[in-house]
Amino acid sequence: MSSSGPTLTPIEVVIVDIVLTIVAAIDTSLRLCIRTRKRRLWIDYMWAALAMVFNFMLLISGCLYLQYYERYPQDTRIALYYMVAQFFYAVIWSSRLSILFTVVRLTVPGTSIRKALISTAITFGVVWALLSLQLLWVCETESGWKIQPHPQCDLGRSVAIAQIITGVLGDTVLIFAPFSLIYGIRLSSPQKIRVLAVFSASMITTIVSLAHVYYIFSNGGTKEVMAGVVEAFVSVIVANLSVVVAFFFRLSAEDNSTPGSIVTVGSLPRKRVRDPLATTISGAESALIVLEDLSESHLRSLKTRDDDELTLSIKEGRQTTPDELC
Repeated sequence: MSSSGPTLTPIEVVIVDIVLTIVAAIDTSLRLCIRTRKRRLWIDYMWAALAMVFNFMLLISGCLYLQYYERYPQDTRIALYYMVAQFFYAVIWSSRLSILFTVVRLTVPGTSIRKALISTAITFGVVWALLSLQLLWVCETESGWKIQPHPQCDLGRSVAIAQIITGVLGDTVLIFAPFSLIYGIRLSSPQKIRVLAVFSASMITTIVSLAHVYYIFSNGGTKEVMAGVVEAFVSVIVANLSVVVAFFFRLSAEDNSTPGSIVTVGSLPRKRVRDPLATTISGAESALIVLEDLSESHLRSLKTRDDDELTLSIKEGRQTTPDELC
């Protein structure tokens, strides 16, 4: 089965890849700069940074594989194809892990929901490894593609089915995992739409992955590569969406000089929980605690924040601000 429609040239794919990679890098760099300035880096930002690095590696290997493969011996061409395929998986799953650990960061240390989410993160890592091994197994079993002038493995139905199942299930987890944090929250309609839209953006990745899977089924050649490039780009953008949205809403709130509301949800615990990795303190008090530098604390002197703050106090009682989303 071959795909229909006009054929994409390698140079067209390379140009699109360069543009999308630069945009994704700017987006990720903005996220990292915001949190570095606030000194609130956590594990989710490590995965976001890795996704950006893997995306650059995908760009480099993709350019060499698509545009300059004739300069290299056959073994190098085969290695470049494998690099493109594996860096694609690396971008997709490191982006998903970044989103998942963003949700983990909003939970109370030691609670069942955090343990369940960490177990899910481990499962994501296992799935990533299995998909990578499956690709190697399929391509090494059917090795006839290696003698082609421009080698490209026919991944076939098994890889396509595995990608769509794991992708849909993974994105479904990322969509519904935050719902337990905001269930029962008393928010205005715009606030609720904003929070749910940010965390539901993984559906975009699922939609794009369907197009990629179609081209895998149809042996789409350069179209398959293009679909993979676009899916990797969308994954990185979605992983950073919570940062960008929170940042620009905060700027908008500051420009309008309108104080935001603080909304709490659920009951508070009796036991105080500490986590050296956490950026907030959980306890029996309902007051919002923001950790600042001593210089900032001295200058502001308990000044009330004017930006738009949305506090989620989940059933275990943790106070979470929108700054933690970015």
